[in-house]
Amino acid sequence: MFTGIITDLGQVRRISVNGDTRMEFTTAFDTSGVEIGASIACSGVCLTVIDKGNDWFAVQVSNETLSCTTLKYWQDTTFVNFERALKVGDELGGHMVSGHVDGMAEIIDIQPDDGSKRFTFKAPASLFAMIASKGSVTIDGISLTVNEVSGDQFGINVIPHTLGVTTLGKKRTGDIVNLEVDMLVRYVARLLNKE
Repeated sequence: MFTGIITDLGQVRRISVNGDTRMEFTTAFDTSGVEIGASIACSGVCLTVIDKGNDWFAVQVSNETLSCTTLKYWQDTTFVNFERALKVGDELGGHMVSGHVDGMAEIIDIQPDDGSKRFTFKAPASLFAMIASKGSVTIDGISLTVNEVSGDQFGINVIPHTLGVTTLGKKRTGDIVNLEVDMLVRYVARLLNKE
């Protein structure tokens, strides 16, 4: 489990394919405290650490994960948001995040709003009913509040701090992001659609 509060902005340093895909990332985390087998959310995708060094760690990515997340577009030097798994007693600064991406959304507009930026996203039709004004979503692992919902789009205001410490500060119109809807909404929707 995660909270959607990003604690490091790292980069892909190497990608290799031998069966599953191995990705290595540079990080500012003190990797001496990162155990092999630990879970780290990488731009919203919960991945397992399989190797590490002084300033890097590696994960193994299945074809299933590549097929339904933005990881399939990543290359050397791609910036990645990192969050280590939640521990009992940690502050819940965002919202409960599983690290299981529900789909991908497209950034269709970015506008300045004083020091902040207004992002407009287009969500997949299968997820749109689970996004509500003033509700929570996770974009590339970042816990954010939805400002408004209109048609097949939703808007989010991103403050300067978040722009500076996450990948959102580097995003452009047309970019694709990982989207996780609020966990509680997902399960309520599942119960309501149960036959």
